[in-house]
Amino acid sequence: MAQMNSTNSTGQAMMRMTIGLGVLVVLTALLYFAAPDSFYPWAKAIHILAVISWMAGMLYLPRLLVYHADAEKGSVQSETFKVMERRLLRGIINPAMIVTWVFGLWLAWKGFGFQGDWLHAKIGAVLLLSAMHGYLSGAVRKFAEDRNEKPARHWRMVNEIPTLLMIAIVILVVVKPF
Repeated sequence: MAQMNSTNSTGQAMMRMTIGLGVLVVLTALLYFAAPDSFYPWAKAIHILAVISWMAGMLYLPRLLVYHADAEKGSVQSETFKVMERRLLRGIINPAMIVTWVFGLWLAWKGFGFQGDWLHAKIGAVLLLSAMHGYLSGAVRKFAEDRNEKPARHWRMVNEIPTLLMIAIVILVVVKPF
C-alpha cells in the first residue's frame, strides 16, 4: 500500500511538473511573439532561474547519495531516500537542465552568435555538468535497484564536482577571461 501511495504521489508530482513546464512554454511563446524586442532579458532571467534550480538539485542529490550509501538496503530510511532522489531528479533537476540548455543555447546564438572563446569554454563546462547529471541519474537508478557499490566517501567526492564546474562557469560568464 505504501508503494502504491508513493507511485500515485510521484505521478501527481510529474503531472504538476508537466503542467508547469507547459505553462512556461506557452507564456514564453506569447512573450516572444508579443514583444520580440524585449524578449532577450526575459530569456536571460528564465535561464538564470533554471540554472539556479539545476544547480540546487545537482548540489543536493550527491549529498542524498552520501546518506543513502550508509543506509541499510531495504530499510525504511533507504526507501525514503529512493523516493527523495527520484522526485528531486525527475521533478527539479531534469526539467531545470532542459530549460537551462534551451534558453542558454538561444542566448548564445542571439546574444553572441556562438562567438567567443569564453563562451566555448562555458559550453564545454556545461557539457561536463550535463555528463555529471547523467552519472548521477545512473546512480539514482542503481540505488533504486539496490545495486549501489560505491561507498559514501565516493559520493562525498562526487559532491564537489558540480561546485567546481559552477565556479568555472560563473567566472567564464562574468569575467570573460579570454
